[in-house]
Formats: sequence, C-alpha cells, structure tokens
Amino acid sequence: MSNIIDGKKIAEEIKNEIKLEVDKLKIKPCLAVVVVGENPASQIYVQNKKLACEKVGIKSVSHELKEDVQEQELIQLINKLNSDKEIHGILVQLPLPAHIDENKIINAINPEKDVDGFHPLNIGKMMLGLKTLLPCTPSGIIEILKRSSIQIEGKHVVMVGRSNIVGKPVAQLLLNKNATITICHSKTKNLKEITRQADILVVALGKAKFIKKDMIKDKVIIIDVGINRLENNKICGDVDFENVKNKASLITPVPGGVGPMTIAMLLKNTLEAYLKFLNF
Repeated sequence: MSNIIDGKKIAEEIKNEIKLEVDKLKIKPCLAVVVVGENPASQIYVQNKKLACEKVGIKSVSHELKEDVQEQELIQLINKLNSDKEIHGILVQLPLPAHIDENKIINAINPEKDVDGFHPLNIGKMMLGLKTLLPCTPSGIIEILKRSSIQIEGKHVVMVGRSNIVGKPVAQLLLNKNATITICHSKTKNLKEITRQADILVVALGKAKFIKKDMIKDKVIIIDVGINRLENNKICGDVDFENVKNKASLITPVPGGVGPMTIAMLLKNTLEAYLKFLNF
C-alpha cells in the first residue's frame, strides 16, 4: 500500500463537491482576481485559478494592473469591488510590487469577501476557533489530514516555519483540533531533536530538501508545503523526499501534495462567501 498522499486526488474530490453545490444555484458565485504587474509565476497562478473557477461553475473576473500602479489606485479598485453586490470574493495576487504595502491592501478587502483568509478580522476569528474564511493552504492541510483519516487530537505536531501565510495559521488550526504544537524557525536550537519528536511534521520554510532522514522518527506523518525550483528546473519540496519517504508512514509529494489543495480551498471559500452573502 502506498504511503504517498495524493493531494491532487483530494483536491479533485473537493472541487467535485463544490461543483455539485454550484450547479444547484440559479445565480453563480463570482470571484474577482486582481493582479499587479507581469510576474510570470503570478500570471500562471492567476490563470490556474481562473480555469479552476470555470471547471466548477464559479464566474471569475480579472483586473490586471500595471507594475507602477499607485497604492491608492489599487485601494480604490478594492473599495469598488467591496461595494459590488455581484462580486462575492476578492483575491489580490501576492506578492505585490515593493512600493505597495501588502498589509494595507489586505486590510482594505471586505473580510466577508476575503477568500484568501488573510484579513486580520478573519485571522482573529480563526484564533478564537470561530467560523470564518480560512487561509487556503493551511485549511487545505487540515483537509488532507481529515480525508486521509489521520487523527489530529492528542498528536504532537511540529511546525517548521512561522510565516503568517502558512506556519502560524497551520499551527493555530491544528491547536483548534486539540493537537499539541511546537513551532520551529530559523532561530530554533537543536532543531533535529525537536523534529524527531513529531507525530506529524509540517514543513514550510522554503529550503530545498532541508528535512533529512535523521531528522524524523519512524512512522511520522509528513506534510511538505515547500516549493523549490532546482538548477535542473525540477521542483522539489522542503523534505528530502526520496530518502525520507520509506521512513514515514504517510507523506505528501511535491508537486502533487499540498499545492493542488490551495486552489480547491480558494473555490470553497468563494462558495462560502457567496452563501453567507445570500443569507444576509
């Protein structure tokens, strides 16, 4: 039996569930995607998000702004989308050019339309364990664990990485599920001693093949969030997959693990934002 978790398959299951829900709706949910500049990676992400929307029946509209757009002009566009009753979700593709304050832009989005789940109000609700729009990659990780029948309650989870986008929210969501959490980062001493204690190891630090075989215990469950491009143009995670996989009981690959879940959860958030809008 394979111990490799097929994130692509789980993401497809979620998308099929969303499509069934959207097919029942007379008026379809609509996602507005805002992209600034011509960052090639952002362009690919945006295109993938549009295709995913189309596949499940969610409408999408895109606003493509020039690299030198002024911060206030971007905020004015967001305010316009906030007040547009035909727009149910707003996504501003990150990263933004250096002259734009990302925090200001995130704060400008109506929390009810914040399908990335980054607004401080939504983060605050998540911290309190209240129902809200959750950050997509972290909530995708919870879905992977849930749909792989992995018990979270009582398990020792070691989170390597403390970013606001992945590390911190993953730790909080797992804490909400009654796991015991240890967060490690660049200043952590004796990292290997800590990672070897993990029942579930989540890695999101952006260093190719950083987690080695001697850093894990037998039968650990590993969730690898990292995406790193090697010199040969191949993509790998933050875990030394080939040397680690046989020691782990379950492991997500890169690509094909956590990545596909992010877009699936974005679609789920868009549907949830729409359904909440209907109930007002």
